[in-house]
Amino acid sequence: MENKKNKNKPKSAASKKKSFSKDKSKSTFSKKPYVKKDFTKRPDRKSNLPKVDDGLTRLNKFLANAGICTRREADVLIKAGVVEVNGKVITEMGCKVSETDKVVYGGESLQNEHKVYVLMNKPKGFVASMNDPFNRRNVLELLGKLKQRVAPVDKMERDTTGVLLLTNDDNLARRLTHPKLHVKKIYQVSTSTNVSALHLKQLVTGFELESGFVKLDEATYVGKGEDKRTVGVEITSNKSGVVKKMFEHLGYEVSKLDRVYFAGFSKKKLERGQWRFLTESEVGILKMTQKETAE
Repeated sequence: MENKKNKNKPKSAASKKKSFSKDKSKSTFSKKPYVKKDFTKRPDRKSNLPKVDDGLTRLNKFLANAGICTRREADVLIKAGVVEVNGKVITEMGCKVSETDKVVYGGESLQNEHKVYVLMNKPKGFVASMNDPFNRRNVLELLGKLKQRVAPVDKMERDTTGVLLLTNDDNLARRLTHPKLHVKKIYQVSTSTNVSALHLKQLVTGFELESGFVKLDEATYVGKGEDKRTVGVEITSNKSGVVKKMFEHLGYEVSKLDRVYFAGFSKKKLERGQWRFLTESEVGILKMTQKETAE
């Protein structure tokens, strides 16, 4: 009876799987041969391609190199249709120009000169001027074999040390030294004798010199004020050597004059005589700050 029941009982799915023949030759399923996959990294195709220099420069970079503005600002000028290339107004992005192309902005032809911006910690005994009749040691000697010809943004006395900017960007240099822009400078002044509190007030109030009326924006003792011979002063005047002249006018002998801040830059991480290039972001911030100050 048990055999009959089992004979009539429907076969389950599991039993059906077991019904396949174990003989591989008779099996309806054939196994594919195992092939080992190659997981080695595909070589970078771009790295094998040689870099081609077509001698062309993007128009926005051309305008930035010419000292007109930053690249982002150049994009705005191009879209506004105020830039011409070979007599044609350019408004589309991505336009490239060659050395022979004539680029005009504001009615003036522009030159594609690579702009260089140098921050230096000027040492004592070096003049910061392009023309020195006495042929004394010049800060340009400290730059070594720099390809671009740069010039100090402002004049610093031979015995004055500290922050000095040099560049071949004439437009920026003019803005930094323009009397209406009030570019901030901070000096640390060391004198041979104590500076009185009354004279500190006079320095801020101002007085007449041979060059005209002068005054400091701020004058305080350095630190806790224990050393009355060291004074920190802030000034926006562009008159050459005016800080030293003001102290001498009040009867003090200046033994050391160190500029610790100029136009947003300090001499941090720069030893005496050392220099470095400004980064692209630093140049952009400098240009933007001076533009906002002018407005």
